[in-house]
Amino acid sequence: MGDRELSRRGFLAASAAAGLGMTALSGCGGDSGGDSASGTTTIEWWNISTTEPTKSVWAALAKKFEARNPHVKLKIVQLENDAYKAKMTALTASGKLPDVFHTWGGGVLRQQVDAGLVEDLTGRTRPWADGLLPVAKEPYLLDKKVYAAPFDIGMVGFWYNKALFRRAGVDTPPTTWTGFLDAVGKLKAAKITPIALAGKEKWPGMYYWAYLAMRTAGIDALRKASDTKDFSDPGIVAAGAHLKELVQLQPFQKGFLGAAYSAPTGQAATVGNGKAAMELMGQWAPVVEADAGKGLGSDLGFFPFPAVEGGKGAITEVFGGGGGHALRRGAPQAAVDFLKFFASEATDLELVKKTGVLPVVPAAESGLSDPNTKAVQAQLKAATGFQLYLDQAYAPAVGQEVNDSVAALIAGSKSPEQVAQSITKTAKQEQ
Repeated sequence: MGDRELSRRGFLAASAAAGLGMTALSGCGGDSGGDSASGTTTIEWWNISTTEPTKSVWAALAKKFEARNPHVKLKIVQLENDAYKAKMTALTASGKLPDVFHTWGGGVLRQQVDAGLVEDLTGRTRPWADGLLPVAKEPYLLDKKVYAAPFDIGMVGFWYNKALFRRAGVDTPPTTWTGFLDAVGKLKAAKITPIALAGKEKWPGMYYWAYLAMRTAGIDALRKASDTKDFSDPGIVAAGAHLKELVQLQPFQKGFLGAAYSAPTGQAATVGNGKAAMELMGQWAPVVEADAGKGLGSDLGFFPFPAVEGGKGAITEVFGGGGGHALRRGAPQAAVDFLKFFASEATDLELVKKTGVLPVVPAAESGLSDPNTKAVQAQLKAATGFQLYLDQAYAPAVGQEVNDSVAALIAGSKSPEQVAQSITKTAKQEQ
């Protein structure tokens, strides 16, 4: 799921706030490897699959792997997204990573690779990794070397309640920003909360700014800004102005600034329980909506982020990413074997059917049945450009500043210009 990294110092502060003690740090990295007396190799596997059914499906897959490899024991550590990121940053700073760990790739993975903490899998995953979808592998390719194996790929878009749209007289999902703002107005007029947002966690708000920057300035302008450490492009500033337009309509649920994403009263539950008409979220949204709330069933629909009139970006340029598993440097062969098992056709088919992920093994496509999942896959296949989550694509400190600055804009304490200035300042400090 989609996400934010912290600077090393901010990281450690967040880790402390999350109650991270030395006991949580112990047992990682070189401490795994086995019990010489029993001949068992223990693999520590850190992931973010804390919601059902994914949590149970993954636990069952771990048992299946252990049954096939009786001398291997998997120790699973599952943490909610923000807590995971904070603890992983602390572990990166300490120089010890788990044997197998969740990664979104991009700049965060690069930092871990540059620190010499991640295993180069280029040779160790051939030939089975060659058959995985190229777009799914992209975020984990650094300098033409493979540093993780994907298990999911997808994009962020709007998940909406068809019944609430009909009640407000919104006949079709909007395709332009003006049309989107108009739909928000109609929903409000019908006494319907237009959008659920987890303001407390910051990264969901970043999705709006990132997409608006892609639509106004264009995907190439975002990449250039990252390369030049300069986010002052007028189109990027305009993204903040468009987001401010939306915020001024007061489209979010009451108390959104303190709302979490997957909590019982959070963003996903608000949509899943029919208390807001839509959310901007990744391909995992239906599963979390159903876990945190009731879920919308056939009333749930999906549409891509609208085009901005006069903007340089196209509606076919998508923002998103996937999930992958990387290994700490020096991880035992059993960890590589686990990656192979997890990336197999049989496992991928089970993940597609039971957890709603999009297939990374082409043959597992046959497992797709949900119309919304098919719609996301169709958007991905037709994509003319792809931008990884900004808080993963950029260096950790820069990604965190994007999240913080956009959150400040949504809260009303930063202007669109100040957002661009703050991100530029942080980017230049990282040089």
